Amino acid sequence: MPECFLQEGPMLTLFEPTKIRSMSLANRFVRSATWEGLARDDGSSTPRLLDVANQLAQGGIGLIITGHAYVSREGQAGARQLGIYSDDLKPGLVEMTTSVHTGGGKIALQLAHAGIHAPYKLSGLEPIGPSVLQTGSESVGREMTHHDIEAVIRAFATAASRSQTAGFDAVQIHAAHGYLLSQFLSPYFNKRKDEYGGSIENRARLAIEVVKAVRNAVGPAFPVFIKLNSEDFLPGGLMVEEMVQTSIMLEGSGIDGIEMSGGIIMSKNKTPFRKGKIPTDEPDVYYEDAARQYKKKVQVPLMLVGGIRTFETAERLVAEGITDYISISRPLIREPELVNRWKSGDRRPATCISDNGCFKPAMEGRGVYCVVEAHEKGLE
Repeated sequence: MPECFLQEGPMLTLFEPTKIRSMSLANRFVRSATWEGLARDDGSSTPRLLDVANQLAQGGIGLIITGHAYVSREGQAGARQLGIYSDDLKPGLVEMTTSVHTGGGKIALQLAHAGIHAPYKLSGLEPIGPSVLQTGSESVGREMTHHDIEAVIRAFATAASRSQTAGFDAVQIHAAHGYLLSQFLSPYFNKRKDEYGGSIENRARLAIEVVKAVRNAVGPAFPVFIKLNSEDFLPGGLMVEEMVQTSIMLEGSGIDGIEMSGGIIMSKNKTPFRKGKIPTDEPDVYYEDAARQYKKKVQVPLMLVGGIRTFETAERLVAEGITDYISISRPLIREPELVNRWKSGDRRPATCISDNGCFKPAMEGRGVYCVVEAHEKGLE
């Protein structure tokens, strides 16, 4: 077991300090990784990314998880995405961690590889994944060889070491939302006939090997987290029972925390960023049932994201032992100071309406921001 609390004992509260291995956190709120669309074309950090990190640190969030950072060139998911594939990118990342620490915050880097979904036009490299992706009559990418798999494992480990020396307090491995490790976990994507395909033990093999390689790279004291889908919400995709089995295997590999999300872009109305205002009288916590199943069998601290928009819901989830940490994404785009607002006694729900309008300017190259708030302020 990692050096951290378990849920037994006195009732957990949102604003109590916790410790995971070498990292102390001021509260149980986590900024879930959010693509900002603010990096340079080569993946390097920018002053605007520093501003985002600073606002979050000053807003009182216990742990900031960066937007997904690609660990190798062929793994880039989108334009203006943060990168961690080269030492040339470290100066900007050092600036980021130094700034957050000066503001009293803690920050983890999310390590990611887009797998078969990586756009060829960004890297000029053929997308790779567990299997060729069939989309109608079209075939996308190529099946990874064992050499490819070994190279990806090394890329994650090297990126983790690079993150550690850049001053990050932890790393999170992205194995959700249809990214590479999620593709290996999912029978929807993974049609392999070798030791990386078939049973859930085989499909989880790459994620386990990446976790072990990352741990070897960063040492025993550095926190290593992973993000998993509760389920894919696709016919033939990963199911909750398999997520629990994978989590048990990850626990045996020494993972320090698991963040639970769900769905992929192809999941129609059950994507990770569902549209529509969440009713404040009956908040829709997307993956609460899956979290309850997780807690029956897994002791690793859980970070739960998805649909949490009220302080009362967050408080209930932690007090009832359904999750150990509350992860938030879109509400912090509009209100980076949300945690401090709740801590001050202003317990009104988050003002985010989950319309996903914040992603439109990012797609246009202007970076993510709340267009509703900008309109209200006459800025748009």
